[in-house]
Amino acid sequence: MLKTDTTLPLEADLVKNNWEFTEVWIDPTLSPPYLLLLLSDAQGNCRIYDPAEGYKVVFSSPSYDQAQYWLLEDEYEPIEGRLRMSELV
Repeated sequence: MLKTDTTLPLEADLVKNNWEFTEVWIDPTLSPPYLLLLLSDAQGNCRIYDPAEGYKVVFSSPSYDQAQYWLLEDEYEPIEGRLRMSELV
């Protein structure tokens, strides 16, 4: 029997309890639109995850501005709204 590993990569666990906010970004030129997930930790470090690749980290930066620039450079657009950890607890 073929078994599939459905666990997230270790890198995703590094921000599991240390994230401050998350945003969803899309590439609207594709159909359906391609999604990326930006997570910022309490120190301002950002990681961009690709849900289609098993939440693999596709970009890391020490600031939100650098992460935002990377996404905008690749023509991604933010979905309106930001989810903060403090809103969930």
